[in-house]
Amino acid sequence: MRAFLFMSLLLSLTLVAGESPGQQPMKVAVDLVNVGFSVRDAHGDLVDQLTQDDVEIREDGVPQKIAFFARSVDVPLTLGLIVDVSGSQEHFSKKHQRDLEVFLKDVLGPKDRALMVCFGNHIRLASDFTPSGTALLDGLKHFERGMEKIPELGPREERDMGTAFYDAIYYAVTEKLAKERGRRALLVFSDGEDNSSSHDMMTTIETAQTADVLVFTIRYTEKKHGELTARNKYGIRVMDRIAKETGGAHIDAEITDPQTYFRQIAEELRTSYELAYYPGNPLRDETFRKIVIRPRQPGLSVRAKTGYFAR
Repeated sequence: MRAFLFMSLLLSLTLVAGESPGQQPMKVAVDLVNVGFSVRDAHGDLVDQLTQDDVEIREDGVPQKIAFFARSVDVPLTLGLIVDVSGSQEHFSKKHQRDLEVFLKDVLGPKDRALMVCFGNHIRLASDFTPSGTALLDGLKHFERGMEKIPELGPREERDMGTAFYDAIYYAVTEKLAKERGRRALLVFSDGEDNSSSHDMMTTIETAQTADVLVFTIRYTEKKHGELTARNKYGIRVMDRIAKETGGAHIDAEITDPQTYFRQIAEELRTSYELAYYPGNPLRDETFRKIVIRPRQPGLSVRAKTGYFAR
């Protein structure tokens, strides 16, 4: 636990290099890079007994020294639920509240907390952090009865259209999850379509990667005459890309029933790992640093974020 607290404070190192008589030392701040990841065997089953010595991590192909390693069960979870309540999604969100209640009861432990954000053309905090799944769903019911007293996330924006998909993820991360320590994950229930955000897809992905937030996208697509439209296809690609780049999973809710996908997500959140390292390249040069985690045992595969920007 002491090691975890040390990690979560994101302490900075000061490196002194190139010092010689008459010269000022060069100081560079180096922050810990945190990475959450899951591992599966050749049969697709989650692997839950790995140690620090069982994996290696590389940044831009260069091996890094692991400074912190823990199994997910030893680290608190902060979970955000983002529910699209715009016109095309409202009836989907109401169908599976019972399954969501079971999922929350299954995944939230005594150290864990969750919040709920509902969005259309405004982003509203239906329920702030709570360890209770029941309290979380009460917040959703309160939201459905009327939005007048529900606080908003992000600045007040003039939005002509009805779906601020990217902004909902962006502000949930920057204003809520990024400030928390431990594991952080978002479950996003939507079709991936956006028409009123002030942020774009890549900014949203970068923000989640920087805060080490896994994003699980649960897609409910409303087809036109049973066929996918161009907007549908765009939304599918968006939700798949966000999940892949952040280390989460993209779920098509049309072909996977809620009990199944909630169970899959719960198992992954319970059976994952957290590690951190001080990058060998200390420069904050705005470049994208590619991260690869490799198990030393053959036949295992890893799902993690693809990297981060050195801001």
